[in-house]
Amino acid sequence: MDILLGILPSLSWGSMILVSMKMGGGPYNQTLGTVFGALILSFVQFLIVKPELTPTLIIVGIVSGLFWSIGQSNQFKSVPYLGVSKSMPISTGMQLVSTALFGVIVFKEWSTLQTFLLGSIAILCILVGVFLTTLDGKHQEAANPGHFKKGVVTLAISSCGFLIYVVVARIFHIDGWTALFPQAIGMLIGGLIITYKHKPFNKYMVRNILPGLIWAAGNLFLFMSQSRLGVATSFSLSQMGIIISIFGSIIFLGEKKTKRQLVYATAASILIISGGIFIGIANS
Repeated sequence: MDILLGILPSLSWGSMILVSMKMGGGPYNQTLGTVFGALILSFVQFLIVKPELTPTLIIVGIVSGLFWSIGQSNQFKSVPYLGVSKSMPISTGMQLVSTALFGVIVFKEWSTLQTFLLGSIAILCILVGVFLTTLDGKHQEAANPGHFKKGVVTLAISSCGFLIYVVVARIFHIDGWTALFPQAIGMLIGGLIITYKHKPFNKYMVRNILPGLIWAAGNLFLFMSQSRLGVATSFSLSQMGIIISIFGSIIFLGEKKTKRQLVYATAASILIISGGIFIGIANS
């Protein structure tokens, strides 16, 4: 039962992007709808848990949420350039590598030879996995010149947003469980700033509240699984969502792949998940 709880975050996060694509709309409708969904569930959690909110927790939570909105909006923006099956593994790989390196440089993690070797193997696995997702894309790039470059640059901005979202809370030793609602307020502020010029308030924004609820549920499941399974195991299991994103986009969204690309996508999934597991072990 505990393992099932540990898998729920990956199911939520892996399916969130698929549901959002099915709901329709553009990146701005998707961003704002997702924000409202996350705010609703975070508010319910706040009413039930009733965490003590200090000024530091509120400010740091809001700042963290602001950067999450930058990360999420740019992740949505990358999909038209790359498709879900490419954008999600690249995004996951960038986030894993950037947070791991930041932890090593700033927080002095991987201080032993064993953890350093595990972490190095993890980064190598992730980089090779990300590289595999870019292979055999000549036809797409020829038909859409510059799309791959634009997609990668957009994902780099997204990963910077997600990195700061995580790191800011960690620097100030903010517990994620108690900061969910302040972070959601920051997400809302950031989402409104990012989208207000693009008239996002329409039926597609309303539809995309569902993916926001799914994402927020994944967050709750992660915190619950950490108390049962430990941080390393729960973090490692949460990385499996990439499989759902890649193959779900092929099955449910109709993204086309050659046999060779399917082999590369499978190998990339295995490598990126393995990298996530190694990072979880190294940080435990």
